[in-house]
Amino acid sequence: MPKAARRGFLIGSVAVAGGVAFGAWRYLSPLPDPHGDLGPDRAALNPYVIIDADGVTLIAPRADKGQGARWMQAALIAEELDIDPADARIEPGPVSRTYYNRALIGDMMPFAPTDDGWLARTARGAADIPSRLLGWQMTGGSTSTPDGFDKLRQAGAVARETLKQAAAQRHGLDRADLTTEDGRVILPDGTAIPYADLARDAAGIEPVTDIVLRGRSQWRLLGQPMRRGDIVAKSTGTQVYGIDLSLPDMVHATVRAAPWGGGVARLDAVPAESLPGVLRVLPIEGGVAVVARDTWSAFQGARALEVDWVLPDRPGDQDAIWAALERTFTDARVDTRRRDDGDVDAAMGADAISAEYRVPFLAHAPLEPMNATVLVTTDSCTIWAGTQVPDFAVSKAAALTGLPESAIRLENQMIGGSFGRRLELDFILQAVQIAMAFPDRPVKLTWTREEDFAHDQPRPAQIARMRGQVRDGRVTALDLTVASPSVVASWFGRVASAPPGGDPSITTGSWDQPLAIPHFRVTGLRAPETIPVSSWRSVGASANGFFIGSALDELFVAGGIDPFDGLIALCDDPVSRAVLEEARSLSGWTGPRPAEGQGRGVAFCLSFGVPCAQVVDVTATPRGLVIDRAVAVADVGTVLDPVNAEAQLSGGMLFGLGHAMNCELTYRGHVPDQTNFWAHDGMRMHQTPQVQVRLLENGPLRGLGEPGVPPAAAALGNAIHAATGRRLRQLPFQNQMAFA
Repeated sequence: MPKAARRGFLIGSVAVAGGVAFGAWRYLSPLPDPHGDLGPDRAALNPYVIIDADGVTLIAPRADKGQGARWMQAALIAEELDIDPADARIEPGPVSRTYYNRALIGDMMPFAPTDDGWLARTARGAADIPSRLLGWQMTGGSTSTPDGFDKLRQAGAVARETLKQAAAQRHGLDRADLTTEDGRVILPDGTAIPYADLARDAAGIEPVTDIVLRGRSQWRLLGQPMRRGDIVAKSTGTQVYGIDLSLPDMVHATVRAAPWGGGVARLDAVPAESLPGVLRVLPIEGGVAVVARDTWSAFQGARALEVDWVLPDRPGDQDAIWAALERTFTDARVDTRRRDDGDVDAAMGADAISAEYRVPFLAHAPLEPMNATVLVTTDSCTIWAGTQVPDFAVSKAAALTGLPESAIRLENQMIGGSFGRRLELDFILQAVQIAMAFPDRPVKLTWTREEDFAHDQPRPAQIARMRGQVRDGRVTALDLTVASPSVVASWFGRVASAPPGGDPSITTGSWDQPLAIPHFRVTGLRAPETIPVSSWRSVGASANGFFIGSALDELFVAGGIDPFDGLIALCDDPVSRAVLEEARSLSGWTGPRPAEGQGRGVAFCLSFGVPCAQVVDVTATPRGLVIDRAVAVADVGTVLDPVNAEAQLSGGMLFGLGHAMNCELTYRGHVPDQTNFWAHDGMRMHQTPQVQVRLLENGPLRGLGEPGVPPAAAALGNAIHAATGRRLRQLPFQNQMAFA
C-alpha cells in the first residue's frame, strides 16, 4: 500500500479490495479513512473515486432529497475523470468525518454575504479549521455544490493523472504523452486501456498531485444541460427510496407519540394486540410502538390503542402561542443585533410608518412518509434511512444501543423530499428502540401522515414589527424587530447540544441585505419555545424575506416611489443590482398597476449568498385572485446545469408562493389542526402561473435549493396590494382572500 508524502495539501489514493480509491490527504489532519484503516501515520480525506475490477464507483456523500445532488456530485468528479457518470456506480459512501461540509461552516460566519472586508475574508478562509474539527457530514443550506466544486473535481483529476501514470510506467512511456477518454487511458499508438485494468497498478504508485483543473472552456458535462441518469427513475415512479426497502424476515412498525414533551398517562393495548397481524405493543420514549407482520396491520393496531397522554407544561393553543410571541417584544428578550447603522431612533419623525407582520408555523410535509429500517444484533446496529445528518444519527444510535460508533452502520437512502425534515432524527431513533426489542430481525418503521404532521418540528411562527421613514423620495430609516423561538437552540438541543450565544437565523434574510439605508437596525428577539421548531426550506430567510420585502414596499408606496426604482436606489452591491435590473427587464416592468384590477409586486432577498429578485403579476377576479405570472432572476456565479438550476429556482418560487397562499399549522391542545396534505395544501396545478426564470453568473458559485423561496411571499403580497389596495400582513393569505 502506498505511503502518502507529507505535504501541505495532497490528493492521493488508497488501495481497496481489488482496486484503488482516490481522494485527498491533508497534512496534520488525522481524519479517518472511510475505506479502511491505513495505519498510524496516514489519514485519508475525501476518498470519492473507487476503481476496481467492476468499474468506477463515485462517492456522493451529500444526501439527495430529490434535487439531483447525488448526480451533480458525480458529475463534478466525472468531468475531470473523463467518464460519463451514467457509466459509474454512484453511492453515498460510508458515514465519515472525512466527508465534512466546509461550506456549511463558512456560511455560518457572522458576516453578510456581500462583506468583502479583510476580517470576513480571513474568517471564511479559516472556515476549514472548525469544519474539519467538527467533521459534520451534513447536507443543508444549499451547500452541496459550493462545498464539492473544487474538491470533487480535484479527486477526479488526481485519479485521472494517477491512472495515466500507471499506464505510462507499465508501457515505458511518458505520462504527458497519454490522454484519457470515456474511462480509458489512450496510449500514443491508439491503444485504449480501461481504468479497471489499471486499478491495481495505480494503487501501488505515488499519487500524482501536480494537477491543473480544467477551465470552463474544456468542460464536457458542466455548464450545459445534462442528461441526468437519475431523472428517468424519478420521473417514472421507479426510483427506490428508503420506504421501498424490503429485507428477509422483516417486521413492520408504526408509532403513536404524545405531544412533544409529554408522555403516556394510561395505555390499554388489548384492543390493538387482539387484531390479526399485530405482534406486539411496546413502549418507546414519549409514546407507544405497534409491531406487526405488515404496515397496514401496524397502522390498524396503532389506531386501536386506547391511550391518554401527559401533556407538556407550555402553551399548546394557537392564541396562547401568539400571545407568547407578543410578550417577547421587550429589551430583556434581545438575542442578536447584527445591523445597527446610523441613529435609527433619531431618524424617525412623527410621520414614521409602522406595521406588524406575522407568519405561521409550517410543516415540512415531505411526500415520502417518514421511515427507517433497523437491524440490531448483539454487536452491531445497521440503519437504512434517508437522512441529512448521518453522523449525528450514528452517534445517537450508539448512545441508545450502548454499542461503539464503529459498530453502527448507516446506509443512507434516496430521499423523497425533505425541506429540512430529514435533519431530524426522531424517526430513526424510534426505529432503533423498536429494533432493540427484536434482536436479529430487521424492523421497518413507517409513520402515518397524521403522525408526521402531529410530530413535525415546524418552521416557527414569528412576529415582526417595523418602523420606517421616507424622506425626499428615499427610504432613510428602517427599524425591524423579529420575535421568534430559536431554531438553532431547538434543533441542536435534539441532535447534539445547543451552542451558546445568539441565534442568527432569527434575522437571517433581513440584516444581511445589500441595502444602503442610512439608519438601519435589525433586532432578533428570542421567544420561549412553545412547539419544538426546526429548519424549514430557506430557514430564517423564509420569514424575513416576507418581512423586509413587505416593509420596503409599504415605505415605497408611502413615499410615492416606484418599487423597482426604490430597491435599485438602495442596493449597494453590484451583483445584486444587476439581478434587480435583469428582473425589471425580464418582467417588462412598467409599474405596480399595469391595468385596472391588476397588480404587480416585486421583492428581493439575498439568501445563502444568492441575490434573487422576483416579480409576481395578479388579477383580481370575481372568482378570487389569479396569479398570472411569476418571474425570478438569481445569480449563482456559475451555472453547472442550466436545466436543473432553472428547475430549482422556479420550484423554490412556486413552493414559496403556494405556502404564502394556503399553508399553516395552528395548534389546539398541543396538536395541529392540520393533519394531512388536504389541510396544508400548496399551490394547485390550475393556480400555477406562467413562470420565467433567468440565471446570471457574476458572483461566486453558490447553490440554489433554497434561495428561490424567500422573496415569493412578499412579491405576492405586494402584488395583491397593487391590485386591490389591501395590505395583507399575515400569512397565509387564504385566510384573508380567495384564490381562483
